[in-house]
Amino acid sequence: MTRTTILAILLAAVSPAAEKKFVKLFDGKSLKGWEVCNGKASYVVEKGVIAGTTAEGSPNSFLCTTKEYGDFVLEWESKNDPELNSGVQIRSHRYAEDRTVVTFDGKKNVEQKQQKGRVHGYQVEIANEKSGASGGIYDEARRGWLHNIASDPAASKAFKDNEWNRYKVQAIGDRIQVWINGVPCADLTDSMDLSGFIALQVHAYKGAKPAQVRWRNIRIQDLGRHQWKPVWDGKTESGWTKQGGGRFSVEDGAWHGQSLPDDARIAMLVSQAEYKDLTIRLQFKILKGNSGFFVRLNKADNAAYEVEIDEAKGTGGFWETGPGGRKWVTGPADNGAVKAGEWNELTASLHGHRIVFHVNGAKTMELLNDTPGRLEGALALQAHGAKRPTDVWFRNIEVLEAAK
Repeated sequence: MTRTTILAILLAAVSPAAEKKFVKLFDGKSLKGWEVCNGKASYVVEKGVIAGTTAEGSPNSFLCTTKEYGDFVLEWESKNDPELNSGVQIRSHRYAEDRTVVTFDGKKNVEQKQQKGRVHGYQVEIANEKSGASGGIYDEARRGWLHNIASDPAASKAFKDNEWNRYKVQAIGDRIQVWINGVPCADLTDSMDLSGFIALQVHAYKGAKPAQVRWRNIRIQDLGRHQWKPVWDGKTESGWTKQGGGRFSVEDGAWHGQSLPDDARIAMLVSQAEYKDLTIRLQFKILKGNSGFFVRLNKADNAAYEVEIDEAKGTGGFWETGPGGRKWVTGPADNGAVKAGEWNELTASLHGHRIVFHVNGAKTMELLNDTPGRLEGALALQAHGAKRPTDVWFRNIEVLEAAK
């Protein structure tokens, strides 16, 4: 046995995940710990199996855990009639009131009316061999497909009709991974929900006779939770240093960045703290000009990764600054995900060479293997100079951390 192997075994033995044991979510005898939400499908226990059966005219139905979970490894086996679509919800919730949900479908904002009590959130897909979609992640009653694996030649063939299929889902922080029968399927970076209930779905269905989906051996390894932690107090300049031209001032709990007449220098506000792997979010409002949120910034030469913020185009795109920087790397051509003149939420996830940006919950850029590339540095807020007059606001700057 090599020294590396011995070290890996020792690390696994003391890791938090290794200390947590799997517990059954379904006792094999009853639906204790579960409740039906939405719809009229029936859920019964038969010989150690939960059988969900469609009901004519019913909308999507869900059997929900009464407990919520954050970070976890979830495993189950399921078998469904091939004509019936189904799924397992994770980190899900119910709308507290009737509401209109506005989401960006990649081209335009779309409105959906959702009723009070409607289950929504991440769904791990259960479909059939023909669709090739099983193991993908769909955002139920909200944004739609987040990771459709139907075009993946290996993942799309992992699911087998009329057989018990073994699912494994690992959700830690803003990363959700899915395996079916040991084959990697979805691998999603998304931080919209960090905790919630688990639910078994019976989809709305119309057929000559009822259809069924079955689940067994449902168990979970509870790994705690992640939570957002502020990195700026919203009141003072503590922890940040101004450089360059322009003006950054604290107003109404936000940083207000402005260019100044006859001053062509770019205004920068740089964090004193530096970071390696992180997921960070903030809110911005761009009223005029061009700005950016810098991550992994080298203070010596201002080389950094920049999340583009612009009043007209490209917001949420990836620009690399500094000596040898690639400049524009990739991102949206327009500002479709941005609410003009309003507060918007920007999220940047950088873990190793896996880099993903979101604006208002819509993924605007993803690089899963950006090598070679920067791995650490400071944060910075930017406002361009007088050649491109800029007026921009930032607030609620937070990083995602494991709860203690």
